[in-house]
Amino acid sequence: MNDQTKALIDRLEATHTLSLDEYAYLVEHQTEQAAAYAAQRAFAVRTQIYGTDVYIRGLIEISSVCANDCYYCGLRRSNRRCQRYQLTQEEILDCCREGYRLGFRTFVLQGGENAVYSVEDICQVVRSIKGAFPHCAVTLSLGEFPRGAYQAMREAGADRYLLRHETADPDHYRLLHPPEMSFEARMDALHHLHDLGFQTGCGFMVGSPHQTPRTLAKDLKFVEVFQPEMCGIGPFIPQKDTPFRDAPPGTAEQTCYLLSLLRLIKPNLLLPATTALGTIRPDGRERGLAAGANVVMPNLSPLPVRKKYALYDGKICTGDEAAQCIHCLSRRVASVGCRLVTARGDIIQTASDRKSEALPLL
Repeated sequence: MNDQTKALIDRLEATHTLSLDEYAYLVEHQTEQAAAYAAQRAFAVRTQIYGTDVYIRGLIEISSVCANDCYYCGLRRSNRRCQRYQLTQEEILDCCREGYRLGFRTFVLQGGENAVYSVEDICQVVRSIKGAFPHCAVTLSLGEFPRGAYQAMREAGADRYLLRHETADPDHYRLLHPPEMSFEARMDALHHLHDLGFQTGCGFMVGSPHQTPRTLAKDLKFVEVFQPEMCGIGPFIPQKDTPFRDAPPGTAEQTCYLLSLLRLIKPNLLLPATTALGTIRPDGRERGLAAGANVVMPNLSPLPVRKKYALYDGKICTGDEAAQCIHCLSRRVASVGCRLVTARGDIIQTASDRKSEALPLL
């Protein structure tokens, strides 16, 4: 690690801001030593705010039907090999009941975008979950909707919304998505969610096709400016039925390095060690936690549908990542000096929190 890299990491920890060129420099000059130093600083910063606590979320993949045709995703609408399913409201509630019994106090409803559930369907499910489990948090991750739809979901009781932006570079966005999808619409949706009072999550792929250090720098700067409550990142993993089937995957090493930088950008960020990270490397989630992450999301979906939610190839869907093996996951979390906690796991506000500025087109 050279002196400039160390100086930039130290300044990022102290000020939580760098220029676009400086972020690009950190990405370009990642070394094993730089990543270890960034992880050390990120782990210390996270510990100052959250201690050793790692929050668990119960992930319920409610539908594999998607109206979008993203070039990287196995759920894309033109993939005729994808096994489609849609959970009923009662099936979703059954997952929540099982999760509550296991100790989960946040439920994450994730599914394909703009597809089979109406806004009222979604609101009714949220109301049912909040009625049955009033002290639990409900997170939605169901894609883009008009502002009024988001408002209805918020009024129904949804607490959080995850909407991965995938890339903060408009030119890169167009290389990953079909022409009918709009980078500007994605940014507008994120702004609507923040304005409506959701705890808002964004996120991006690491190592996606056509990505450069400059595009990753734009992702880091976007998180700095937007100030989300959550940010989910994971390595790009190709899926055999997509146009990017032969593209090389991202790496756990770069993903963990970027997790550390995100922790230094926003010390109280809710930062998952994702399933994709655990898929690309058996100890990926442990490495993510050691690099500064503080959330894990075991799978509560019904066992028969878990393999059908095939965003990418090789996705782990049984074993320690399953919600039913909470004791297995607890041991893995403890191996890196952390502990699973059964709590809603809301963001802890700090004095340095600031409202998001106008979203930049970087």
